[in-house]
Amino acid sequence: MAVRRAGLSAAEVAERVARGDVNDVPVRSSRSAADIVRANVFTRFNALIGVLFLIILLVGPIQDGLFGFVILANTGIGIVQELRAKRTLDSLAVIGESRPAVRRDGRAVELPTSGIVLDDLLELGPGDKVVVDGEVVEAAGLEVDESLLTGEADPVLKRPGDPVLSGSFVVAGTGAFTATRVGREAYAAQLAEEASRFTLVHSELRNGISRILKYVTWMMVPTAVGLILSQLYVESRDVDEAVRRMVGGIVPMVPEGLVLLTSIAFAIGVIRLGRKQCLVQELPAIEGLARVDVVCLDKTGTLTEGGMDVTELRLLDGADPAHTRRVLGALGAADPRPNASLQAVKDAYPAPAEDGWHCTGTLPFSSARKYGGAAFTEPDGTRGTWLMGAPDILLPAGDPLLAGIDDLNAQGLRVLLLARTDAPLGAPAPEADTDGRGSGHRGGSGDRGTDSDRGTGTDADGGTAEGTRPVALVVLEQRLRPDAPDTLAYFADQRVDAKVISGDNAVSVGAVAGKLGLPGAGTPVDARRLPQEPEAMAHALEDGAVFGRVTPQQKRDMVGALQSRGHNVAMTGDGVNDVLALKDADIGVSMGSGSEATKAVAQIVLLNNSFATLPSVVAEGRRVIGNIERVATLFLTKTVYSVLLALLVICWQLPYPFLPRHLTLLGSLTIGVPAFFLALAPNKERARPHFVRRVMRYAVPSGLLAATATFVTYLLARAHYGGAQALRAETSAATLTLFLVALWILAIVARPYTWWRIGLVLTMGLGFLVVLATPLLQDFFQLRLVGTTMPWTAVGVAAATAVLLEIAWRAVRRRLAAEEAAEAARPGSAGAVG
Repeated sequence: MAVRRAGLSAAEVAERVARGDVNDVPVRSSRSAADIVRANVFTRFNALIGVLFLIILLVGPIQDGLFGFVILANTGIGIVQELRAKRTLDSLAVIGESRPAVRRDGRAVELPTSGIVLDDLLELGPGDKVVVDGEVVEAAGLEVDESLLTGEADPVLKRPGDPVLSGSFVVAGTGAFTATRVGREAYAAQLAEEASRFTLVHSELRNGISRILKYVTWMMVPTAVGLILSQLYVESRDVDEAVRRMVGGIVPMVPEGLVLLTSIAFAIGVIRLGRKQCLVQELPAIEGLARVDVVCLDKTGTLTEGGMDVTELRLLDGADPAHTRRVLGALGAADPRPNASLQAVKDAYPAPAEDGWHCTGTLPFSSARKYGGAAFTEPDGTRGTWLMGAPDILLPAGDPLLAGIDDLNAQGLRVLLLARTDAPLGAPAPEADTDGRGSGHRGGSGDRGTDSDRGTGTDADGGTAEGTRPVALVVLEQRLRPDAPDTLAYFADQRVDAKVISGDNAVSVGAVAGKLGLPGAGTPVDARRLPQEPEAMAHALEDGAVFGRVTPQQKRDMVGALQSRGHNVAMTGDGVNDVLALKDADIGVSMGSGSEATKAVAQIVLLNNSFATLPSVVAEGRRVIGNIERVATLFLTKTVYSVLLALLVICWQLPYPFLPRHLTLLGSLTIGVPAFFLALAPNKERARPHFVRRVMRYAVPSGLLAATATFVTYLLARAHYGGAQALRAETSAATLTLFLVALWILAIVARPYTWWRIGLVLTMGLGFLVVLATPLLQDFFQLRLVGTTMPWTAVGVAAATAVLLEIAWRAVRRRLAAEEAAEAARPGSAGAVG
């Protein structure tokens, strides 16, 4: 047996730290404070608003520059909220940070990755992520998956002297390696650093907003140029007045708060989820999970708790009870990193400290084999090889034992078969891929056997070869998560299809899912019988709810098949066998107690290991998406009516009716203040696709009607009033119409009504009445209604426009609903199921 190495001494570590041979790759972190400030301050629209603000400061008065102070306040709020989110993310990232076992002075200690130095000796076990490059010095059936680096899905069997690369992870066996390259020299360091950054980009919501802003820019530039020339010509006798009205026309075209409120909504979502111990490793994942219509659940660790209990040991063919228990104890002692099943066996049948049993070889559990084993020399010198794993794999088809085992599986119990074989213990299958919890049985998967399996006593069909004798059945009871039924009920209520995908026996998985109330659990599907063709597989997946004996590669294929049918797929898991599927799913969700590999590829990590946190993530995503759609409609309505008003003014060669102060007041009361509350309000509406289409279809007709109504009132007022103060009276009448129309648009956007939303709309209306009724504010904003004819005319125009708005919004809503229904009914679409 190889001599166990002691690792570096404290003096050797200190020497390497002094030389700088340390692992200085930054830990997973959010954007820096400087990046947050830069992203919020140095924007295209802030630059434009800043230039216009400076112009107003030059020509005055200061009340026409109020929009600049509003932008400063909004930007400050955005920076503060994102810094709060950064603190939340960073503190959670430290909690979820990988802490590899490093052997120093003969003892294994858990250290943060930054504490590793060159030549350190790192221990490896199932599910561990390789955090630096190195060379294997100890190996016991050590299999490493390098697919995240090379794209090659097959695990690689590692022996002493073989290299291991950072970014790979252990799928079976144990071992140790010496760190040969640390820090930024490691193979995957730069890739890992970039991939580990939290980001606000690459989301449908933000990409949609970027597209909208691009359209807005195209509209703004020519309109602003025309407005400048028009106002300089119309107001040629008063250049300062022309400049003020030009700025008044350009400023409302800018949807300056849209990006800001989107960032704030995401940031506050992170803070809220952080309080529930949910680490969002990519901010758009909040949005992505809200769009999910299929969630694939791994049973173990998700629907059930990690621990298990041995409830029964059934001896077969007159096996000796005492000897069988000693064998089980020896199998448990032979694995330093047992999974939940083997840990339960180990707890039930502990091996005596000195019992004379000597392990001469181990076969780590592999989900391609669906069993593990060990070879022993017993106290009397007898040599024996023992296997333990899935009965339907180790027993030949049609074996009488299988009928009784099926009865146990139907009760939701897990059953392991202990068998003895005369064949030598075989090497691990080269294509094996396991879960993250060591050797022993986790439930297996669907391969029918490999060449190397035949060397361990099984034939290619998964049955036992001659010389393999069943000895006992170990019956385990799984602990159901108490919160799982409510969580599954939530997904059902939200029309999200839940699919349980497990490596365990299909009947057993179906029984567990049935206890939790999952619809369709009564007809579980054995994944070994699923069609290989993606289209046929997708049909089978849409029809079924519970799938057992699923291999890791099959999990990945199943995710791909569902995505090919237009589904947005979330995958939950905690074992290494879930990594490939987590990586390919639209949203990967890992448990905090899961393997380092799963946490590395998941977008969301549930640090409290509570499946019940998922509804909170879905709800937070829906809040963000639904509320930003409302807010975007308000901002873009303002942009549309501002552009159209400018065009009408240019065509009629009239003074622009508003000064910047007027539109600052209107924007604050009908958009800025209410949008802030609406963006952060609860929202349980299901996320719907085509964000840009939906927003523009509401904003364009609303903006056209608002601009038309305002301009009609303006023309009527110009015909009604005369004299030196006519323009102020005309502006006041037009402002009243625009405010009332914009307030009605706000009232539509705020639906469905709650007490606080009604209060919000009424408060904004009351705020405008206060301005109109207070002499000091009348002078400040240059708003004074003259006479009764035009004010009531303005109200009448606004009321007629409100009726047209209701008609337009209902028409758009019906059209969008019809399009969504047609898309849902289209074969292959996500909405065609459930």
